[in-house]
Amino acid sequence: MLVTQLDNSSVDIKKAARFSVAPMMDWTDRHCRYFHRRFSKNTLLYTEMVASAALVKGKAFHLLDFSDEEHPLALQLGGSDPAQLSEAASIGEAHGYDEINLNVGCPSDRVQSGDFGAVLMKNPKLVATCCKAMKNNTSVDVTVKCRIGVDDQDPYQILPEFLKYMYDAGITRIIIHARKAMLKGLSPKENREVPPLDYNLVFKMKEQFPELHLSLNGGVKNLTVTEQLLSNGIDGVMIGRSAYQQPSEILSNVDKVIFKKEAYKSQFEIADEMRDYLTDHCDNGGKAHQVTRHMTGLFHGLPGAKVWRQYLSGASHSNNLDFYDEALAAVNNSLSMSAA
Repeated sequence: MLVTQLDNSSVDIKKAARFSVAPMMDWTDRHCRYFHRRFSKNTLLYTEMVASAALVKGKAFHLLDFSDEEHPLALQLGGSDPAQLSEAASIGEAHGYDEINLNVGCPSDRVQSGDFGAVLMKNPKLVATCCKAMKNNTSVDVTVKCRIGVDDQDPYQILPEFLKYMYDAGITRIIIHARKAMLKGLSPKENREVPPLDYNLVFKMKEQFPELHLSLNGGVKNLTVTEQLLSNGIDGVMIGRSAYQQPSEILSNVDKVIFKKEAYKSQFEIADEMRDYLTDHCDNGGKAHQVTRHMTGLFHGLPGAKVWRQYLSGASHSNNLDFYDEALAAVNNSLSMSAA
């Protein structure tokens, strides 16, 4: 494998972690991340979870492809074998990722059967061993994304113990999804909604471990709540589905509101930039739908949003980009009619 070692030194990853978009399976692929980067220069973006075995045993290095414009960018790995995770982390660093994150939060059956994800909350010693192995083989930040507990665990008892193991392993940044994961009886979707949120516990952990950079994930749906959480002392906030489904309402304002930088673009400016990306993607043998499926929320909340979704859902399997121009024209027409 020939890989060019890239220089990650210019990325202030801790500053970027003040606001991040969650890793989401089947959603946060390279096209989604490129789209999200059109809105915000500073937000920390994450890959979908990539199984360490897919890289080490399967040599599926195409899963690591990304555009340089996606930085700051973190690779999330799934696994529980320290040696395998160490090698996968090294591969990720060699590809140019700014951070390597270990998934200790996914509750799906597929992940449980591989003995990684949220089930690892039951074995903090193993997680610590994995983290040490990853850190020993990389120079970029190694982080952990976890739950507050699983099944019948008492989060107020096990989460402090878990964080102590992480800190002793040299981990200084952790993202906490402020819900338990129920490994049996609830679907992954239900695990994002049914177990109650406990922000108070996350804040208690920040008080108990002031040296840790803690980001809060789960249930945050707007920048108003994000600002409140940050002002109350949490180090970072991670938003998932709301950022994906309503990118213009959240990501367009992140740089100004959270990072205090001006970087706003209109939806039409972003649509124009994405058309160039679409053209290159299709010219290189890709399918338009691979990109446009992530863009259906671009005009969310505006007149024309529905017709935009219909155009992108109905015609984007074609690589003739006339459908894209027609969709933009239809949105423009809807906006003009509503303003008349």
